[in-house]
Amino acid sequence: MASNASAGFVSTLATNKDRFRKTLISDQVYDLLRQAVVDGDLAPNERVVESEIARRLGVSQAPVREAVKRLAREGLLMHVPRRGHFVVEISSKDAEYARQVREPMERLAAQLATEHLTDDSLRELDALVERMHAAVAAHDVSRFRDADIEFHALVSQISGNPFLARMWEVIEPSLRTLRAISDPLFDGDWSAMADEHGRLVELLRSGDAGKAAAAFADHAAGRGPVPDARTTRAPGATGKAKKPRKAAAKKP
Repeated sequence: MASNASAGFVSTLATNKDRFRKTLISDQVYDLLRQAVVDGDLAPNERVVESEIARRLGVSQAPVREAVKRLAREGLLMHVPRRGHFVVEISSKDAEYARQVREPMERLAAQLATEHLTDDSLRELDALVERMHAAVAAHDVSRFRDADIEFHALVSQISGNPFLARMWEVIEPSLRTLRAISDPLFDGDWSAMADEHGRLVELLRSGDAGKAAAAFADHAAGRGPVPDARTTRAPGATGKAKKPRKAAAKKP
């Protein structure tokens, strides 16, 4: 009987191998398109033409269509009837909604994390701050944002509350979507932002749960000490704050 069951499974694999290959191609196309949005190669409001992408990649339109639908479900792309899919432009209101959810989560995560910190977890946090500084030096917005997201996800894991960590996993794709396309509520100094994360680590290291919780909440709500050109730049001023970015990359 075991032999018959094994034979049936082999048959199932053989029947579905082509479908599995398509899924893998779709995943690869998804990763490529998503990275293009993160890097700014696909700008807000830019049309994503499935046939053109398929032609350039040398694949059929089916995996490209699957990847595009997946990006649309995540909110990276929007479908306009009779026109196709376009990269969405995130509004400041969308970003503010995300901050309203993040603030209490970050407060609780930091408060609990001070009670569960280990030398290893502190080293991991320090390493992520170093990655942010390296991204600034390399003018790489994508790397900076990845390290930023990983930093806050790690704090939620260190908290020791599995529900908090799961909640972060739920909102993380949306946070990545917001940051991948634009960061409308921050227009300050990215090097200072990396320094700010270093300050957050030191507050966790100090063991003062109250101060750490307040600092993380302020950070999530945009009330931190990092300069924000929306409020510090004089009306009509044209100077731009320094940001890490690749050469010729579009504004993050």
